[in-house]
Amino acid sequence: MEVLREKVEEEEEAEREEAAKRAEWARTEKMMRPVEVRKEETTLTQEMLRDLEKKLSEIQIPISAELPAFTKDTIDISKLPVSYKTNTPKEEHLLQVADNFSRQYSHLCPDRVPLFLHPLNECEVPKFVSTTLRPTLMPYPELYNWDSCAQFVSDFLTMVPLPDPLKPTVQKEEKVLPKKYTIRPPRDLCSRFEQEQEVKKQQEIRAQEKKQLREEEERLMEAEKAKPDALHGLRVHSWVLVLSGKREVPENFFIDAFTGQSYSTQDERFLGIESLWNHKNYWINMQDCWNCCKDLIFDLGDPVRWEYMLLGTDKSQLSLTEEDDSGINDEDDVENLGKEDEDKSFDMPHSWVEQIEISPEAFETRCPNGKKVIQYKRAKLEKWAPYLNSNGLVSRLTTYEDLECTNILEIKEWYQNREDMLELKHINKTTDLKIDYFKPGHPQALRVHSYKSMQPEMDRVIEFYETARVDGLIKREETARTMTEYYQGRPDFLSYRHANFRPRVKKLALSSAESNPRPIVKITEQFFRNPAKPAEEDVAERVFLLAEERIQLRYHCRDDHITASKREFLRRTEVDSKGNKIIMTPDMCISFEVEPMEHTKKLLYQYEAMMHLKREEKLSRHQVWESELEVLEILKLREEEEAAHTLTISIYDTKRNEKSKEYREAMERVIHEEHLRQVETQLDYLAPFLAQLPPGEKLTRWQAVRLKDECLSDFKQRLINKANLIQARFEKETQELQKKQQWYQENQVTLTPEDEDLYLSYCSQAMFRIRILEQRLNRHKELAPLKYLALEEKLYKDPRLGELQKIFA
Repeated sequence: MEVLREKVEEEEEAEREEAAKRAEWARTEKMMRPVEVRKEETTLTQEMLRDLEKKLSEIQIPISAELPAFTKDTIDISKLPVSYKTNTPKEEHLLQVADNFSRQYSHLCPDRVPLFLHPLNECEVPKFVSTTLRPTLMPYPELYNWDSCAQFVSDFLTMVPLPDPLKPTVQKEEKVLPKKYTIRPPRDLCSRFEQEQEVKKQQEIRAQEKKQLREEEERLMEAEKAKPDALHGLRVHSWVLVLSGKREVPENFFIDAFTGQSYSTQDERFLGIESLWNHKNYWINMQDCWNCCKDLIFDLGDPVRWEYMLLGTDKSQLSLTEEDDSGINDEDDVENLGKEDEDKSFDMPHSWVEQIEISPEAFETRCPNGKKVIQYKRAKLEKWAPYLNSNGLVSRLTTYEDLECTNILEIKEWYQNREDMLELKHINKTTDLKIDYFKPGHPQALRVHSYKSMQPEMDRVIEFYETARVDGLIKREETARTMTEYYQGRPDFLSYRHANFRPRVKKLALSSAESNPRPIVKITEQFFRNPAKPAEEDVAERVFLLAEERIQLRYHCRDDHITASKREFLRRTEVDSKGNKIIMTPDMCISFEVEPMEHTKKLLYQYEAMMHLKREEKLSRHQVWESELEVLEILKLREEEEAAHTLTISIYDTKRNEKSKEYREAMERVIHEEHLRQVETQLDYLAPFLAQLPPGEKLTRWQAVRLKDECLSDFKQRLINKANLIQARFEKETQELQKKQQWYQENQVTLTPEDEDLYLSYCSQAMFRIRILEQRLNRHKELAPLKYLALEEKLYKDPRLGELQKIFA
């Protein structure tokens, strides 16, 4: 490295004996002390440096021979640019610098793994790792932020384990050549009895193997918890380091390119760092990683902690304190350092790779071929590109009970661009419970729908976006005999309604909530506190016991009381069996008041309260019935949405938006027809006939009449030919249809349903063509005389046939 020669020129005149002793002492000290303190090394002479260079050149570095290689089956190298197949002189110089740097590193750090400097590319050409990076600005805003960019890259990548987890190498797979000659298998001479006995024996063996497999799984599950990794800390992996400072990055963090997840530099899963590189330089970590990456200082300008390969103007600057900064203000030292840097600097060559180009289709497809499957332990993650599946499915996570991934526990499916705003579907295979999650915008304001069956009057929980509903309903829980609703933000302060049902009376017709509603036994309603009313007059809970004809009220409790007032009404019929009107009696109202008041004891007050409660009871029963109808409507709508699974398409997506596409094609067709019409009007209808006469001569009266007659005769013949052509096609289609109908009459008995469908389809298309030809023929017969008269009028007005105007003047 350059630090070994940094003071050679300054000490050339020193005594040879003293220099040799210091050099000998320096060599022994380097082998004993850490490499970080080599800045304080003693001076070496030119002879010592030549000897050291000779020894370094003899060191063999085990790299490049087994570095990544690609087969020609995966990449067509014939279409690659020249930069992929050859190296420029500057790249060759860089490779020599990298080899020298690697030899010095192996000499100073013999216990560390070889550096990953110049692997082989697709064309088996060594390329320096920094030149494989080419910063490119993409026209997609999603790639401007690290999280969305990392997720995009992780979707494109597919993790393939290395054959040797200790080296970043990829071995070529040897193809097995098919055998040209094979031996014919012998004839099977076994008896059936022996085969049956063998089948029974195999079944017993399989049963025993299944039992052993279950026992082995249980043993593995126990062993996996504390099983040590023999290669812990030795595996090779690469990831992305994002340094703080630019673009408002507050702190350093790592990004795993295969998952797109970010990790702190203090994470214990990152055990150490060998080297870093970007498109400008290459750094070696000279810090001790005994405490993983927690104590690492990512100051790339510090050559003690990070040894850089290239000394250039793009080298990161060392973060210095004020004390250190005050000690390097000597102008002479700065000038000398600048001269040395000028001599030793080397700029990084331009990247040899092509600029990344991502089309909008590829950016939207994300994964290769639009689909990606990632297998985890007892789980499988599947990803799809948007609009690839007709139901809008973009991701599915399946968790399994066993290691073989055969018994499914649960499934989570994520959707996009659904018209019904479905976002997530969670299916529990153990309990058969399904939970649908919706984004805001559903016609019924659904947020969550939990159910086991889509049949009505079954167990289900429906949650709503309360801000999108007028009644403030948040959640509705339904079973076969109950229905519970939760409200919020209502003007009547209703917060809870619970209805109990009994089995409905059977009818001959199909029972439903609309034709035969479930009989209501009890309705319980709870209310929030109304600050505008006193606590003893503000109802907290009311219960309508319909079967017992009773109404129970419980009022809110005042802050200074420990109990609340209660009241119960015995709801009787308004008339008795003889038709006489029943008068309110004191025994029809049983009340408990914390602070009794005079007006509450009056029968008139109690009578008005009971009449009001009767109206409220009727209204509550109607609302419960409407809730049942709404549940039926929601279930019907959900079945239609699941059957159709219509996707929403943006108006800016011209490729998928059929309406926009049809409108654009219609406009293009109109413009094309208008262009043809203009071209037709610009055609000279007299040009073929004027070409028969000498050019430049004025037409005589006889020539003008002859040209007019020839032009009209030719146009008339063209109209007749067109009519004959349409008529011939019409007759041909009619004859073919008659032949097909005759064939159908003869073979009707032996035809299959598929043949009948083909026959009906042919008849439909044939009738359509016949009808179109008939319309064209009728239209031609109507327009032919008009076109003939229009051409005749044009000929009379044409200035080149002026003699005609004199004749008819």
